[in-house]
Amino acid sequence: MAKRHGKKYLEALKKVEEALGQNGDGGLEPIKACQVARDTSISKFDATVEAHIRLGIDVRHADQQIRSAVTLPRGTGKSIRVAVFAAGEKEREAKEAGADIVGGEDLVKRVSEGFTDFDVAIATPDIMSKVGPLGRILGPRGLMPNPKSGTVTFDVARAVKEVKGGRIEFRADKFGIVHAPIGKASFDTEALHENFTALIEALVKNKPSAAKGQYLRTIYLASTMGPSVPVDVREAGKLTTG
Repeated sequence: MAKRHGKKYLEALKKVEEALGQNGDGGLEPIKACQVARDTSISKFDATVEAHIRLGIDVRHADQQIRSAVTLPRGTGKSIRVAVFAAGEKEREAKEAGADIVGGEDLVKRVSEGFTDFDVAIATPDIMSKVGPLGRILGPRGLMPNPKSGTVTFDVARAVKEVKGGRIEFRADKFGIVHAPIGKASFDTEALHENFTALIEALVKNKPSAAKGQYLRTIYLASTMGPSVPVDVREAGKLTTG
């Protein structure tokens, strides 16, 4: 049975089509796409605007995996609950930096019993032997601390402040697509564009050397429940926070 969309969605979709019609063939310039994505939000709440980027990689090969992090200069617009696995002096540092939940073996025990009421987990390297077994709980939720994303570190204060300040993790799924938030529909166009630029720059910086051919294949922006807005890939590839 074909999926039916409501009146608001169809009206929003018409705005996307009108913008594309004015632009000719291909997607919209990045800043225009950001404007259209925020203007076509149809939810009653402050929707998240996400970027969906298909990359020219084959994730079946270990040397073409992509997992990293980037700090969005304008933040995410979301209140992030941070849990830190640490002990002793590092536990104190994490608390002073603003971590919401901090603990050592006691926190490991809580999580092993099912507690996952946080958005990001950070751990010091010396406690990872105890945190490791939690992978079966944290892994499927995307919460497992990982050195590649900067969430396994002794500099917990810096890590907490970065996450609270707009740092996000991104990784390619099994289809080679990265899904990442770039802000809220309430953000102005310039703020979304700055965050989108930072994300693109981070993706280009982390391009696997084994990836061949066109790297940025397709890019779409969309608000929660809103229609997809295609972005001109060539223009996006020129973006830099420089």
